[in-house]
Formats: sequence, structure tokens, C-alpha cells
Amino acid sequence: MKKLKILIIDDERNAREEIKLLLKSYPDVEIIGEAKNADDAKEQIDIKKPDLLFLDIQMPEKTGFDLLESLDNVPQVIFTTAYDQYAVKAFEVSAIDYLMKPIREERFAKAMEQLKVKSASKNDDRIFVKDRQQYHFISWNKVHLIESLDNYARLFFDDKSVFLKTSLNLLEQKLDESLFFRVNRAQIINLNYIDKIIPLPGGKLKVLLKTGDAPEASDRQSVKLKKLVKT
Repeated sequence: MKKLKILIIDDERNAREEIKLLLKSYPDVEIIGEAKNADDAKEQIDIKKPDLLFLDIQMPEKTGFDLLESLDNVPQVIFTTAYDQYAVKAFEVSAIDYLMKPIREERFAKAMEQLKVKSASKNDDRIFVKDRQQYHFISWNKVHLIESLDNYARLFFDDKSVFLKTSLNLLEQKLDESLFFRVNRAQIINLNYIDKIIPLPGGKLKVLLKTGDAPEASDRQSVKLKKLVKT
């Protein structure tokens, strides 16, 4: 059975050692590295592709939340911290769990049990977004529409929307082209949310999404979309 790859991120060496000691009781996991700051952690995440982060929230220079915001795809996360003021924020972002330092063995066991449940379900690619003091883990599969607004991209998912500080051009380069399609200069759609495509006079296409949104494809993108969906 494939072992779960774990990266431990904490600026305190004793805290990292504590987690490594607790993990010795779990033979189905593999510690692939440890980092003492967000920049080092990001470099390791990009290279090693861990399945789970044990992540300290309050670190010098950049917080654990800052790290998550910098990632194109976010692994599962168990937060660790000595500051309970972050507890509400941690659960707002739907982390697997939130462990207070010093970590009690029974609480650690509970977190690992929750991890087992999460790992049994399909883990979609997702992004971490901070927007107006709210924190979100967002599965790309649930994003049905992306719109450009000045220097931001607005992501629509479920019945919510958040702003991501990036241009639509840069974001498009990172998105899965089998899932997302740019219909015009200002909008990208999730192809899985297409309900109906309506031909317009002049050859353009209007795309009706299952959510009720109805973006209109540009001339050039209408030609591409016709080939893609064989309209």
C-alpha cells in the first residue's frame, strides 16, 4: 500500500521533533521532509509533492496561511500552533484538524483518524484563497466561472465567489485545459458545467451554464468551442 507522504513545517525544531515522534506509531506514513519557514516549505512542496502538511500557522516573516496562498495546488493540511486565536480561521478553511501545542497524544490520534477518512475520498486539486478576512480551500472542480476584474480574477463556486490577486492570463496558464475553457477576454468557464450551447447570428456562441450564467464566446473562441464540443 502506498504510504502517505508528509512534510512537517514549523520554525521550532522541538515542535518538528514532537510530530516526528508521534508519527512513529503510524507505519502507513512517510516523512519526506521538514521546513522551518514558508519559503523553504514551498520549495519542498513544489519538488516533493507531499500528500499532507503538518503546518504551523504563526512563523517569522510569512505565516502558514501565506504559504498556502502561494501554492498552485494545496495538499491536505493539519494545522499546529500555540495560538488558539487562529482556531476559528483554521476551521473556516476546512483543514483536516487543528492541534494545539504541546500536542496531546489522544488529540493527535483523532487528527490522524480524520485524515484516514479524508484520504479515503477523492482529493481534487484545490487552491487556498484569503478574501476579505475569510479563508477558503476551493476545489477547482467546483469553480464554474472565472471572471477578470482589474488585477484580480473572481472565482465563482457553489453559491460563493472570491477574489484572487492574479490576472486571467496568468491563471489560464495554470488551469487544466481539459476542464477550463476561455470563452472571451474576460471569462473562463468550467466545461463540466455547460448545460446548453446556443448559436447566435454571425457564428458566435452563447454558453448556458448549469448555474444560470450565460457568457458569450468571442468570434475566435466560438470557432474553438465548436470543435471542442462538436456543436
